Amino acid sequence: MLMSSKNQYSDEFKEQIIKKCGETGNVATQARRYNISTNTIHTWIKKYRQTGSVKTLPKAEIVRTDNGPEKHMK
Repeated sequence: MLMSSKNQYSDEFKEQIIKKCGETGNVATQARRYNISTNTIHTWIKKYRQTGSVKTLPKAEIVRTDNGPEKHMK
């Protein structure tokens, strides 16, 4: 079975990590503890602050038309 090189973390796990970072005030410690890049955790925190959630939104699918490319949600 081939695994994707990109890790997939559950929304609940991301929220737990964000909470722990907030409690300790230290992203680096949580990153080392869970073997996650600090950049990844900072991205989760930024998204949480902007949207109030870490849930992944569906990616837009680009469809070519006679008028040019259009984005459609999957």
